[in-house]
Amino acid sequence: MLVIFETGGKQHKADIGLKLKVEKLPLKAGETVSFDKVLLYSDGSTDPQVGSPYLGNVHVQAKVLAQGKNRKILVFKQKQRKGYRRRRGHRQPWTEIEITGVSGVGTAA
Repeated sequence: MLVIFETGGKQHKADIGLKLKVEKLPLKAGETVSFDKVLLYSDGSTDPQVGSPYLGNVHVQAKVLAQGKNRKILVFKQKQRKGYRRRRGHRQPWTEIEITGVSGVGTAA
């Protein structure tokens, strides 16, 4: 089975049991989430169904495993000969999910 869905402005390839880190979702560990923006669905026996832009009636269910942040990256700006220097750190938040199922039969929406 092949499913591609969108969340947080990014596209992810999903399969049942797969663990992914996606952009932060406002959920706690143990809660479930359903993603409706499915771009492509194929069960392997038929031709893949491609949405334009999304498939209706196809949903990806997932369970939230953890919340966290990536390692810190440093953003450094400097203007030559002007005495301007800025150093900032950034840690991108993420949510780890586990794909538990895919429901529905795709129809172009």
